[in-house]
Amino acid sequence: MFSKRYDGVKVKDLPIIEKAGPYFMPQRIDAVNYFTQSVPCAPLDKWIQETKEKTGETYGYTDVLLAAIVRMLYERPKTNRFVNNCIIYQRKWVSISIVAKKKLTDDGDEDTLKFYFTGRESLPEIKKRFRDEVAKFTTPVATHKTAKTANILNHLPNWAFKTFMWIARKMDKHNCLPKALIDASPFHTSLFLTDLRSIKLDKVYHHIYNFGNTSIFAALGKPKNVPVVDENGEVKVEKRFDIGLSLDERICDGLYYGKSVKLLLKYLENPEPLMERLPEPELTEKEKKQKAKADKKEAKKQQKLQRKEARKNRKKGK
Repeated sequence: MFSKRYDGVKVKDLPIIEKAGPYFMPQRIDAVNYFTQSVPCAPLDKWIQETKEKTGETYGYTDVLLAAIVRMLYERPKTNRFVNNCIIYQRKWVSISIVAKKKLTDDGDEDTLKFYFTGRESLPEIKKRFRDEVAKFTTPVATHKTAKTANILNHLPNWAFKTFMWIARKMDKHNCLPKALIDASPFHTSLFLTDLRSIKLDKVYHHIYNFGNTSIFAALGKPKNVPVVDENGEVKVEKRFDIGLSLDERICDGLYYGKSVKLLLKYLENPEPLMERLPEPELTEKEKKQKAKADKKEAKKQQKLQRKEARKNRKKGK
């Protein structure tokens, strides 16, 4: 129905094999590939310990993994694409949805938190934002937008919930789902992450939801001792954890995915580059014109508000 989306820009001039993929595989479940990335704990543990001694800051595996994922999605932009109604879109930002549980009990409330990033944030920035939102969620009254929306929907009767979801699917398919719902939906995100270490489980291969436009699901498993063959051909025991990845193959090919996962592993083995924020990208000529136009429009708006305020003050003076 509508050619433009709030959360993405249509990718043009694709090779025919990439353009045709979504038509042969219209649903994410048709196109999902599963992959395991094993991560050695020793380099990460060493970095965490050295950073704590040097700066006094404590980082966890989830903090580093989240920062590494955000940076990878920014530096490897094809992994931040999605498919909607057989059309490939480039997402306008980096967003991560994370499953959270208030209490590790059978009846503890579980919800999903969604975080927005530019992709250029540093590890300390990402850690602060992540932990602040988790702290808000674990309070008696949830304040996160996604949690609030979920609470509202939870009070609908079954027939109303079903009707709402039918309408939402249709609107999303035709690019007219409201901005507020896309912002609150954990299923409209670059990557869905779950940390299974907290419940002492190994990695899983999670399904990719057909509702929304998530293209990657990552599940972090618990650390464990495993036999590893070193470069000398000798077997030794190493502490490692696995990340189970479910990947929508329609957004990029295996080579691009492979290089992206290697970049992720590189950051996990040495998170030091993540400590620095990336510089702002240089604007293209088109973007410069758009920015100048937006600045001019904003300046006119401010002048109009100032004149309106001045008229009010004059009336009060009389």
